[in-house]
Amino acid sequence: MPTDIDLHLGRRLRIRRRLMCLTQENLAVKVGIRFQQIQKYECGSNRISAARLWQLAKALEVSVTYFYDGLEEAIERKDDATKGGEIFSRRETLDLVQAYYQLGERPRRRLLDLAKSLHAEGDAA
Repeated sequence: MPTDIDLHLGRRLRIRRRLMCLTQENLAVKVGIRFQQIQKYECGSNRISAARLWQLAKALEVSVTYFYDGLEEAIERKDDATKGGEIFSRRETLDLVQAYYQLGERPRRRLLDLAKSLHAEGDAA
């Protein structure tokens, strides 16, 4: 029986994999496992070991802590399954993120700084 933590890690794995336009098979090849294992991780039916989480983080170009972001809130509200991925189900969000990752590192940082400054201006108004 999957725990809330298993489900959260699986959700975060799926979101990041999709943002990087990877199939389950592509990701499985990168970490040396079968795609069925990725499926099991994503639905929470199999737990992700610490070593495997590290491999997945490297393959997905995130820190291990990425998978735990929002965990406390997810545990506090059990309905996170419907709320957690809403923003990523929008086509506009996926298009923006895909375009972002097609940029080089320096333009990505500049774009992120611009977005943060625009957000800060909105808060000040």
